Amino acid sequence: MISFSRLFSLTALLPIALSLSAQDFEVAPVRLDFAAEPGENQTKTINVKNHSNRKASFVVVINDFLPSSDGSRKSMPPNTTRRTAANWININPSFFELNPGEQIPIQITMLVPGDEYGAAWCMLYIQPTTEQTAWSVDKALGAGVTVSGRIGVLVYQSPASNSNHSIKVTAFTETTISTDTDRKFLATIDNLGDKVSPCKVLLIASNIETAEEKQFAPINVETFPKMTRNVELELPANSLPAGKYAIAVVVDYGPRYSLEGAQLVIDVK
Repeated sequence: MISFSRLFSLTALLPIALSLSAQDFEVAPVRLDFAAEPGENQTKTINVKNHSNRKASFVVVINDFLPSSDGSRKSMPPNTTRRTAANWININPSFFELNPGEQIPIQITMLVPGDEYGAAWCMLYIQPTTEQTAWSVDKALGAGVTVSGRIGVLVYQSPASNSNHSIKVTAFTETTISTDTDRKFLATIDNLGDKVSPCKVLLIASNIETAEEKQFAPINVETFPKMTRNVELELPANSLPAGKYAIAVVVDYGPRYSLEGAQLVIDVK
């Protein structure tokens, strides 16, 4: 395992406000990053717009999620995970109606307990509803509504004073099999800190004889505190001349931190 000095300059990974559409309504942004200190509160706004040609009702509900090593997220009931922020969220309004073309701002307030210094997260779902008179309604949403399509908003909280970033590459192996056209590799990245850390992960190939280097396009991933993230990388066929190469996986998780990585040697024929 090796630790790289910074080989090149990469800009900090910043959250990007996005919008998604589903079933004739729109939500923007779909990610909220809070940085409230323990005992403080912070408010952010999401906007919901009705693109349909009829009046629609919406409800906002909270879920937890568990990150997986492959990057997927498993939805969980609220307040069931160790790092849940579900109990800290206030939504105003949580139920509303929109006329055709109408838009409404939804205030999301994060109220952080006085003894919570680490990272926490949850998911908000904005869901259109239809009135229902039958008894078989979704009790989680209250009587009289049933849910159709929904849009999720990721919610992250970490105090601004929490600077505990620590990323390590703990394994790097080639996983190519005989039927593969491209050569494939697997990097195992451990987040040893207490922050949700976005990372750029890339391959650098160095010809051992000529010292020529080739850098391949990075992959953006997100790593969660005290969890492992597996990242699959590919070396495209015919991208390197024949020779012996040192293949390095490089992980960049911000301009204030040294690059992390590992390497192995391969033959290209």
